[in-house]
Amino acid sequence: MSLTIGVDIGGTKVGGGLVDATGNVLATARRPTPADDTPGVIQAVKEVVDELRAGHEIEAVGIGAAGWISSDRSTVMLAPNLSWKNEPLRDKVSEAIGLPAVVENDANVAIWGEHRYGAAKGHRSSVLYTIGTGVGGGIVVKDNLLRGTNGVAAEIGHMRVVPDGRPCGCGRHGCLEQYASGRALTQAARDGAKADPTKARVLLKLAGGDPDAITGRQTTEAAREGDEVALAAFDSIGYYLGNSAADMVNLIDPGVILIAGGVVDAGDLLLDPIRKHYKEALAHRAEVPVAEVRAAELGSKAGVIGASDLARHREDLS
Repeated sequence: MSLTIGVDIGGTKVGGGLVDATGNVLATARRPTPADDTPGVIQAVKEVVDELRAGHEIEAVGIGAAGWISSDRSTVMLAPNLSWKNEPLRDKVSEAIGLPAVVENDANVAIWGEHRYGAAKGHRSSVLYTIGTGVGGGIVVKDNLLRGTNGVAAEIGHMRVVPDGRPCGCGRHGCLEQYASGRALTQAARDGAKADPTKARVLLKLAGGDPDAITGRQTTEAAREGDEVALAAFDSIGYYLGNSAADMVNLIDPGVILIAGGVVDAGDLLLDPIRKHYKEALAHRAEVPVAEVRAAELGSKAGVIGASDLARHREDLS
């Protein structure tokens, strides 16, 4: 049986999965992510791999990590959340575990998992939006990850949607993630509750009367109960995501556009506004088929599955 291991290095945990050639996750393991401690992160990866490989013959290990990954999939050029700059992660991990390794951006491994075994299977080209505290993205074109010349393409969350808009942590202003992330959803709910408390009664009740205490979870709960401000907050991020998705159709004509990440747990509260604004933005293409917008299928396993598959096919990667 052909087995590989996929590892996802997150801000709080290092998670891994033992995956077969059909994308089935046979076992999982996890360790906390040590803060600002590169040797500690490598050790956590080693412990996860050692736990999963016990009693099995493993071909290789794929690693998904946040940040900019070099074009040869060896080095994390920049990952602020882990305080990494030009970190030769592939070689350090490979030396620690005694197996071949490949490194890829976390959103890229997620869309690759969906492309091979999830909601994008059967589509040669697809786009993935990951909606969490920020907005990440991955793009597959003609069965290949779109990585660009330097390996850092598909930074969808940092495409400008509002000229001279809100400041972003990347140093620019008006980036998509400032208007379409989980944080943006919460901020829209707080601002709306302050502007018109009479339309935010459910929200304010859940937040104990303090608009600054409103959370994303409360916004979702209030929207399910019909709270006007909460619903408007979802419509706001849906507007920006829907228009961004329409831009992707105009740019690469994908077969499907996937929405993933923690905020997608809201289901149609999020997807319906995205689809509405997406359809409006593409009204001029009414006679031409366009991609369906749908939720991703693999959830938190997408990255592990995608990373493991990239490791399995590492010799074929371009």
